[in-house]
Amino acid sequence: MRDRRASGATPSDQPTDGWLRAALRAAGAGLFRTLADDDDRAAYWVRHVRIGIVVSEVSALAFAVYALWTGGSDGLDPALLALPVLVAVTTPGILLLPLRAMMRDWRGPAFFYAWSAVVAAVVIAATRMDGGASSPLDALLFLSLTYTAVAYTPQGVVATGGFTIVGYLLFVELPGFSTAGAFFLTILVVFTIISAMASANSWAAYDRQVLLIRTQEMLASTDPLTGIPNRRLFLDRVSGAVEAAAWGHQAVVLLVDLDGFKAVNDADGHAAGDALLTAVGVALGGAVRETDTVARLGGDEFGVLADVTAGFSATLLAERLREAVAVAGARYGVTASVGVAEIDPGDDVEDLMHRADVAMYQAKAGGGDRVRSLDA
Repeated sequence: MRDRRASGATPSDQPTDGWLRAALRAAGAGLFRTLADDDDRAAYWVRHVRIGIVVSEVSALAFAVYALWTGGSDGLDPALLALPVLVAVTTPGILLLPLRAMMRDWRGPAFFYAWSAVVAAVVIAATRMDGGASSPLDALLFLSLTYTAVAYTPQGVVATGGFTIVGYLLFVELPGFSTAGAFFLTILVVFTIISAMASANSWAAYDRQVLLIRTQEMLASTDPLTGIPNRRLFLDRVSGAVEAAAWGHQAVVLLVDLDGFKAVNDADGHAAGDALLTAVGVALGGAVRETDTVARLGGDEFGVLADVTAGFSATLLAERLREAVAVAGARYGVTASVGVAEIDPGDDVEDLMHRADVAMYQAKAGGGDRVRSLDA
């Protein structure tokens, strides 16, 4: 057993270290949270960038007008006028970046943080050149923080606000520190806190909306009795498999129809029939791979979409499905008729399903509990 005294750690240190590591991980996850998981969300952030560019251009124009109108508190400084001109000229160049792709990984948050840091640095530098705390240019910091509140995560807002506050303290207020400066920094701290709260509410509302949408999508694509995919989702995946077939991806559609199922409902009631359908769904799922799809298409008919490989042929899979149903339905003497249709490039989904359906009825006409295949 390891001696705690030898490592220099105490029982009270270890929980503290664990808490600190967990807090750092949570902060890092919040700072670099993925902004977009789909094209619509990526487009939203690109629009947000465009809005930020417009705001930057308008602010730069107001900045330049102020510099020309007042000449600065100590006379016009060419560098003070050069700052808004530089911002106005360079900011549109942001649109040259691969923004849609950036919003899908860590580059999205990093881009926004870098942008805010540059804005804060420019405003703080301009404030210092314009006389320090007496300059009205520091009001632009509130505009920048407002932008973060509607874009960044709460952790990002706090990080950006903290960077702005420290920068203002070091380069504008120090070495002297006035009462007015203390008041301004206090307001800046409070504004950062309010912005972080607004950001937290916004992201929480977004997360709830995403959860609701995903729940609705799951319910719309799931069979309520068996809990497996329904006909709608199955046909969507078949359509995708047809498109993939054009690139050499081999797959097969199998229709599984139960033999003698009606007798179960008639003799033992619908509850027994429902239990059997659920058991069949589980059995079919156990006979395929995780990458394959088992769906209930309606009534006592199931569909299977599976990849075809040298070691996992359509015939082998069909026999496994037939055997799985025979085991699940052994108590009632229920078996399965399985129709097989391999997917060919250029297949029409309706025609493909028809081929599998015809093959399944051929199996049923032959006495059931057997497999039939129908080529295109």
